[in-house]
Amino acid sequence: MIEKEQRISIANNDIASAFFGTGDENFRYLRGLCPADISARGSDIYVKGAADEVDQATELVNSLIDIVDHEGQLTINDINYVDKLIKRGEKARHNEIVSGTIITTVRGKAVKAKTLGQKKYVQSIMDNDVVFGIGPAGTGKTYLAVVMAVRALKNKDVERIVLVRPAVEAGEKLGFLPGDFMEKVNPYLRPLYDGLFDVLGVDVTQRYIERNIIEIAPLAYMRGRTLNSAFIILDEAQNTTPQQMKMFLTRLGFGSKAVITGDITQVDLPKEEFSGLIEVQKILSRVEGVAFDYLTKEDVIRHPLVQKIIDAYETHGS
Repeated sequence: MIEKEQRISIANNDIASAFFGTGDENFRYLRGLCPADISARGSDIYVKGAADEVDQATELVNSLIDIVDHEGQLTINDINYVDKLIKRGEKARHNEIVSGTIITTVRGKAVKAKTLGQKKYVQSIMDNDVVFGIGPAGTGKTYLAVVMAVRALKNKDVERIVLVRPAVEAGEKLGFLPGDFMEKVNPYLRPLYDGLFDVLGVDVTQRYIERNIIEIAPLAYMRGRTLNSAFIILDEAQNTTPQQMKMFLTRLGFGSKAVITGDITQVDLPKEEFSGLIEVQKILSRVEGVAFDYLTKEDVIRHPLVQKIIDAYETHGS
């Protein structure tokens, strides 16, 4: 076995600090991930071991430094994602993974696609009038759709945003909840509100809702309508029936765009009902102007344990 040693120097102290992380958290995690021996003296990193392991670890370290150089920070999610790309033999440079700033939130945070899957999804929304974003929880499919809707509204590409969810409960009964129908379904629309609050702020969101620039409604309220110059998002679409999916898609009017998001592994419909999100993949797969983007567990940007939980469920067959 050919042994090799490589030194990587980080000249900028701020970059070095962000790379190593608080209490060297990032560096300790990195060391546990790589088969090569990784150590540090000051801001110099030393990689030692079998030649192929050293080469792979060196590429990973340089790619992570590249992320810090552009973003000013590094997370465990970043380390995991770049490591998987490199092990698959894919390029992992920052500008090839991360999109440009889509929008800046009310707190001044730049929102960007953070994975190759997310970047492709965002591009699909730009290029097509109907986009299906299908994938597990935590992949950003709903949040990025909301961000793109706000971006279109701010750019005056559309006049309003319509956010829709089917009123299907995960093992719960709406009838037992207090209040009228809208009050009953309001908790199921919460993720859409959260995305809007993050991007626009609470006050602006509420003002837009009062002026009907933003409408948040259950799917049942879409029947019989035609939506022109609107950015429409159907969230949790795995819980639509085929008839509801057809009804929703035929609401699209002139100058409008629709994004349909869902996780086909989390269908809450009664067993006798078939998911419209599963069926529509066969029906519209060859229709021009319609795009299907499949986000995977590798696009998960929540706590690193979420990926492991998804893996465990897949292994168990649930």
